[in-house]
Amino acid sequence: MSDIVRRDPRTEWIARNRLHPEHDAVVAGSATQEAQWMGPNGLMRRNPHAVGFIGPNGIRRIDRSGAQVGGAPGSAKRAQAAAPARREVRIDTPAFFVAVVADMPGGRLSAHDRDVLGLARQLADADPAAPGAVVLVGFGAQRDESLGEAGADRVLTFAEARFEGYAPEARLTALVAAERAFAPRHWLFPDSALGGAELGRRLAARLDERPAAQVWQVAEGRCTGRGAAGATDITRSLPRIVLALPECAEPVSDTRHAAEPIAVPDAVPRALRRVEDLGAVAVDPSGVALAEAEFILSAGNGIRDWEGFHHAARVLGATEGASRVAVDNGHMPRHRQVGATGTWVTARVYIAVGISGAIQHLQGIQQCDKVVAINLDPGCDMVKRADLTVIGDSSEVLAALVELVEQTRGERRDAA
Repeated sequence: MSDIVRRDPRTEWIARNRLHPEHDAVVAGSATQEAQWMGPNGLMRRNPHAVGFIGPNGIRRIDRSGAQVGGAPGSAKRAQAAAPARREVRIDTPAFFVAVVADMPGGRLSAHDRDVLGLARQLADADPAAPGAVVLVGFGAQRDESLGEAGADRVLTFAEARFEGYAPEARLTALVAAERAFAPRHWLFPDSALGGAELGRRLAARLDERPAAQVWQVAEGRCTGRGAAGATDITRSLPRIVLALPECAEPVSDTRHAAEPIAVPDAVPRALRRVEDLGAVAVDPSGVALAEAEFILSAGNGIRDWEGFHHAARVLGATEGASRVAVDNGHMPRHRQVGATGTWVTARVYIAVGISGAIQHLQGIQQCDKVVAINLDPGCDMVKRADLTVIGDSSEVLAALVELVEQTRGERRDAA
């Protein structure tokens, strides 16, 4: 038998085309998705799209598309269906604790939180003979049901009203009480503007610890963080308190943990509240930049009633976006274009109205948490990407949605 490796051009083309209906089945058993393989000239070839690939600059690539390996951008539903069942892990008597203080905007884990939990999982599972437990510390109401899948063994929630909003002093007293009760080996915080960076530095000052900030990699008891405004890297021994950047580690994807609620430590002292949180400031959604918007209503070539679309955006309080076709046709300004050729968005909710889903547009929304598609074509790529799809005329669907929102708000005013 000949030793010549024969190629299948059609299979290779399907493996490269992420929107092909047979793509997932092909890449599941295809060598093109392996981390490395030997080429015909004897040289080892590496796949830069493989999960965990570390480039020549030392940065690890993380696939946030939901498919983990080569799936269509954001095709989380197909990835979950094809993924094997997660292994159940339960740690009853941990050798130590690793505490993660998550931002959890809106009571749900952010992508940054999941990366930090992945880092905590690495530290807790470093010694299989004496595994540690990851304690997720949160403030306020918890609405996320996937804490165990994110890697949390224990969940400590401070749900009192004094911890809600901007209350760093009150939260610091809670963390100090948790420090006394559990004595974690490490405290991990997301180095973000949502509160994790400030709270981590406050705890470090209170415990007289020297924290590591802007950390993007941890290995062999050492951590590497950004320094000099990102111009250089600083490597040092891993301290107790770490403020980690996004993509500091792979999110947990193959195990499911108990996420058992644990009791709040007794006698959490009340801190003198010298800063009063007056709540969120009302902002005109039309003035919010697409890259910062959390709720986007985006229009495509399928929109016929543009006045109704703008009215729906005002009623819903959503920031307006658009596809490239809608922008090129003059219906929306250029700074409202979403996609690889426009603005990459990270909205928590993205509603695509009349957008077929070109590959550039799907690339631009791959980091959105929830995508809702309103379209007449049930076979378009946006429908395949969406977490929820409404098949129908966009004008009628938006009108019904506006009516429902106004009715709900009226009922609330009457009840008040």
